[in-house]
Amino acid sequence: MQQQQPSTTTNRRTIQPINPTTTNLKPSSTTTTSNPHHQQPSQHYVQQKQQQQHATPVNNTTNHTTTPEDKKRKKKKQKKSYESLLQDEEDETLNEETKKSQELLIQAIFSQRSAIQFDHSKLNLKPDHKIRPVWVCEGPEKKFHIFMETFSPIYQSAYDFLVAVAEPVSRPENLHEYVLTEYSLYAAVSIGMDTEQIIEKLDTLSKVTLSDAVKGFIKDVTKKYGNVKLVLQKNRFFVESPSRDILRKIYDDKIIAAAAILPDPKEFTIDKESHGKFVIRTRTKVHQVEKFQKQAQYQAITTGIGETNNNLIRTVNQVEDDDEDDDLDLNLNNIETLYSFEIQASQVEHVKKQCIVLGHPTLEEYDFRNDTANKTLNIDLKPTTTIRSYQEKSLSKMFSNGRARSGIIVLPCGAGKTLVGVTAGCTVKKHTLVLCINNVSVFQWKNQFKLWSTIDESRVVVFTSAHKDPLPKDEDPIIIITSYTMLTHKGNRSGEAKLIMDYIQSREWGLLILDEVHVVPANMFRKVASVKSHCKLGLTATLLREDNRTDDLYFLIGPKLYEANWLDLQQKGHLANVQCVEVWCPMTAEFYSEYLTANAKKKTLLYVMNPNKFRACEFLIRYHEKQGDKIIIFSDNVFALQQYAERLRLPYIYGDTKERERLLILEEFRKAGGKFSSVFISKVGDTAIDIPEATVIIQISSHFGSRRQEAQRLGRILRPKGGGAKNQQAYFYTLVSQDTQEMYYSTKRQQFLINQGYSFRVLPDIKQYYEQGIKELGIEILNLRDKKEELQVLEQVKKADDARGQEEKIKDDDNEVNSGSSSSLTALSGGQDVIYNSFDPNNVTTSRRRKKAASMNNTTVHPLFRTRN
Repeated sequence: MQQQQPSTTTNRRTIQPINPTTTNLKPSSTTTTSNPHHQQPSQHYVQQKQQQQHATPVNNTTNHTTTPEDKKRKKKKQKKSYESLLQDEEDETLNEETKKSQELLIQAIFSQRSAIQFDHSKLNLKPDHKIRPVWVCEGPEKKFHIFMETFSPIYQSAYDFLVAVAEPVSRPENLHEYVLTEYSLYAAVSIGMDTEQIIEKLDTLSKVTLSDAVKGFIKDVTKKYGNVKLVLQKNRFFVESPSRDILRKIYDDKIIAAAAILPDPKEFTIDKESHGKFVIRTRTKVHQVEKFQKQAQYQAITTGIGETNNNLIRTVNQVEDDDEDDDLDLNLNNIETLYSFEIQASQVEHVKKQCIVLGHPTLEEYDFRNDTANKTLNIDLKPTTTIRSYQEKSLSKMFSNGRARSGIIVLPCGAGKTLVGVTAGCTVKKHTLVLCINNVSVFQWKNQFKLWSTIDESRVVVFTSAHKDPLPKDEDPIIIITSYTMLTHKGNRSGEAKLIMDYIQSREWGLLILDEVHVVPANMFRKVASVKSHCKLGLTATLLREDNRTDDLYFLIGPKLYEANWLDLQQKGHLANVQCVEVWCPMTAEFYSEYLTANAKKKTLLYVMNPNKFRACEFLIRYHEKQGDKIIIFSDNVFALQQYAERLRLPYIYGDTKERERLLILEEFRKAGGKFSSVFISKVGDTAIDIPEATVIIQISSHFGSRRQEAQRLGRILRPKGGGAKNQQAYFYTLVSQDTQEMYYSTKRQQFLINQGYSFRVLPDIKQYYEQGIKELGIEILNLRDKKEELQVLEQVKKADDARGQEEKIKDDDNEVNSGSSSSLTALSGGQDVIYNSFDPNNVTTSRRRKKAASMNNTTVHPLFRTRN
């Protein structure tokens, strides 16, 4: 029998209703005819009747004459008995049929998520499977899924191992789902694990015996990694390998050959067997077994676990020690021969991508402690700086073997990503370049370096269009903090800006820190990967993009080194407890009548300006203000932002708000007894806004189905709150107009947070709380109290230009060097190519539209509008 793997997603709308006319519910195999009432009697019934006939005694002493009435009564009794037995058999058959129908129904439900249907019949449970927390299953398309029980005593150790070797898919409270991918295994090898370690530890944790297919996949992938390195020497990039054959295979590729530079015999020792293409050099293997400060220690729970579980903990924790012991056994004077060839700096991205295609991804490590060519930066962490356990664990993945590995660290919003970057800079102690998403982040990073480290302020240079710190006159290392826009600008620059850019391009940077690294795959920012740096560290809370370009980060930056679990940090008090609520707001009759006939842009205005949504927003604001909360109201639509804020007499911030006005509003908002405790903010507040005082978010308008935006906005209230247990609770409200497209977008947006373990409570009728609020708290709704006011708002919406229904276009912070240009956070996060509206390619009248239709046919259709089977 085929068993179904339980779904790990708790979304209320994930499971669609099953149509009985299309669902394949096969009849039970025990049924012989289509009509159960026409079944033949069973063999059991025939045998029973024969036994009854043989067992009936014959009375020869009494000569009883059978009357017609007796015969009729006997025949009726026999018929009743026959029907009774037949009915019993029929009930039994129907029970079997019902069971199979139920199984097929469940199968049909789970088949809607095609990646979770598995055949478990061939899995062999181990005798002690109850104490092991992991299931390893092979799914469709040869994908290997891992399910972990979080209530296991060795959960923490198992999680640290799995997050290093597999990609998290869904992490609710009791059961996590992961998937083994090539990139995740590359990441495991990059932090020091080898093939045998991965297989051994996975087998130790698994409830079932690992299949040959799983072991074969791990071996095939891991043996490719580490044979090729990308090395930066004297401000020039080299592809390096200890194997001449592997390097020749790479060089033979047309793309890589076009990027290669022939070596100069006067400068290098040429490898003759490569016909002058490769440089040959030898080096002495020096094995350092230092670790970053100290490795994060796991706490083994010994009470009530037993010796077997203790062995499991010890095995899982032994992630890197084996490698170090092997290093100590080697001869320190062993000579190693290396082959390499130089590549153009502008072609680094393409070379790294092509190496992955050829099956030999490049490894980037920086032996910063032995780098004598670059001066050391005078920087250390302050003695008062405390690093949390998960921050230390993430850094240990980066520095575990005494070298700095390039890669990405994923931590939730409010979990201290900036401190991780500062600590990495204090460890490398070389020239450091920090790239941020906007100017606000630039100054926040500068303040964080001053707060947590001993760096001299004169060694921290800020580079924006409006503020350019002078460069030091000496050649000692510095830290430059700038934005992606400033670095990638292609137009003319001022003399001062050109001087700093020349400095950046002429230096060999020890560490490149990329904040909000998920924006790097955007076309306008990709070239930052070609900055000449020994080590790249990407930081983000949401490693996802709507255009599915996340995989590009693996060759632009490096593999994912560590990813923290949101719920774990919340349970440990590092993040605030958050209740997520979706409030359904019925459309009024007049607004819905207009909605049904309006165009797409006007529809957006109608469902955002829904009077019931306005009243719900006002009620929530009044209620939480009574509780002493600080409230942020988000709206992507500027028309709605201004209308809501002006009617409620509250301040608002959007793209055109002057910087000074922004600062004054936020400063007043942060005050304990400020003039207001609620503020309206457009999408400019999605990132790089630090308001730890905020405890409530109300979302009245958003960017379609952007999962990243949902997570970023939640992050505004994730910081732990001060002031006792009363203020430790945060609230995240999403107001949705019923029976509109907004409900579809809401489901899509919530998927990322649901996969992180958050659950959304649906509030279908908020009106019932209005009266309670009026009686108990004295809350009064002052706006849109009658039909006349609603119709006035409707007239405003109808008269508004259709363009007011579009998303806000945010001007670049650095608009002094980008005159006339503007960018969208949607574009930076990969949402600009996602199709959100249905399109009929057959209904095309012009050649221009036909071309658009052809291009859209090649575009990935948004999952909400895919045809469901």
